Amino acid sequence: MREKILESIEKNARIDLKDLAVMLGVSEAEVANEIADMEKEKIICGYHTLINWDGTNEDKVTALIEVQVTPQRGLGFDKIAERMYNYSEVRAVYLMSGGFDFTVILEGKSMKEVAQFVTERLAPLEAIRGTATHFILKKYKDHGTVLVKNSQDERMLVTP
Repeated sequence: MREKILESIEKNARIDLKDLAVMLGVSEAEVANEIADMEKEKIICGYHTLINWDGTNEDKVTALIEVQVTPQRGLGFDKIAERMYNYSEVRAVYLMSGGFDFTVILEGKSMKEVAQFVTERLAPLEAIRGTATHFILKKYKDHGTVLVKNSQDERMLVTP
């Protein structure tokens, strides 16, 4: 039941508990209790609204920053991650496999603001060996949701 609840609320956090209970064939109280338990266990960590900021007048720049680090003796990657995720501009921090150690997702009002954050606050951290910043130019799909309007095929039909 937990997996089905999680799958449902991940797609639509506003789903009515009554509707969810009917879909699962259980009582509304059972669903509510299961959700409350998962919140206490930190399986459900929050409820967020996906906003297409490109459709607003708000200036926002999102950057994906690859970070290479030297892990600290006895602390590993956790302490470094904590220092990075405590900055308010940082939206997400992921430990990665491959050519770099962390991916940091950052939001700012301009590319200059993001660049200043990287050069003045992130790169100087003791364990940081290098960074590579990639600016997100356009979001087509985010969290499983398509953000762009479907374009119709405007090609002309050619027949022999």
